Amino acid sequence: MTTPPSPRPARPWGILGTGTAALAACAVCCAGPLLAVLGGIGVTSAVGALWMPVLAVMAVAAGLGVLMVRRRRRKVACRTAPALTDLGMPTLGRGPDESEGAKNGR
Repeated sequence: MTTPPSPRPARPWGILGTGTAALAACAVCCAGPLLAVLGGIGVTSAVGALWMPVLAVMAVAAGLGVLMVRRRRRKVACRTAPALTDLGMPTLGRGPDESEGAKNGR
């Protein structure tokens, strides 16, 4: 007796092809940012190897930039509101309308 053929032939290449497509998509997606980071590190290393004072100037410029941003944020955070704000708080106890109604028996 022979067994009936299966409706779907066994092909291990389908899974391998899907994995390869996923790998290619990941490589295309992540290639730009990775090359940018590695290129920045490479340029900085080349500049540092050729001319050391440039790194010192860049470090001072970065430090001054951080100080300026922190000072600006501190000024903005300490400002008060330009106008009064109504909080809409409820009053405690009975209101004036409720006390008169209670006196008249309503």
